[in-house]
Amino acid sequence: MNLPNSITMSRIFSVPLLIWMLSPHFPHGGWHGEQEILTSLFFILVSISDGVDGYLARRRGQITTMGMLLDPLADKLLITSAYIALVQYNPHVVKPWIAVLVIGREFLVSGLRSIASTEGFTIAASDLGKLKTVIQIVSVVAAILAHGWYEWRFGWFIMPVDLIAVVGIYFMALVSTISAVDYFVAFWRKIEKASSGRRKHDNDFVLSRGKKDLPAAKNLT
Repeated sequence: MNLPNSITMSRIFSVPLLIWMLSPHFPHGGWHGEQEILTSLFFILVSISDGVDGYLARRRGQITTMGMLLDPLADKLLITSAYIALVQYNPHVVKPWIAVLVIGREFLVSGLRSIASTEGFTIAASDLGKLKTVIQIVSVVAAILAHGWYEWRFGWFIMPVDLIAVVGIYFMALVSTISAVDYFVAFWRKIEKASSGRRKHDNDFVLSRGKKDLPAAKNLT
């Protein structure tokens, strides 16, 4: 197994650890915010590895079928498990319907990708989809930190941690919905184009067969 795929596999294996870190069983060292800080740093580190394995695979020419399969799987496992765990960890910020929306969106996109693959085309990730990924990471970190703090005070400056988390989560839900619709529209256009191409090919085939049969029909008259 090459290095990019090893990094991808480590991201998959990090999912149970993330769930444990977001559970009441995580040991506390005695200082306030220890669980929130450590879990946030861990999630950020694992999320960054998503870009690292892709960069290394392209740089080293090690893009493999296994990597193409595992990379999106690792991303979906990480983000969906984070939101599911946050429903219990910080229910004030992450409502159950948020987790259902995130999981449903990932199922939809995965299904459309599978259909597109069988039809012989792919749908590239849009800028909106990339923005969605960044917002998801930020909203997860904000929701984790909001479990330990309502706000941060730096002298006269006050950072409303809880408010940022709530706004981030709902903004993520909005962007995820819009990106899913955008992906579906792109998928539908490609399907229509592929169907039109097949219909045109079938019509041309029928016409060409008709022209070949025409002389024979004349001889019968």
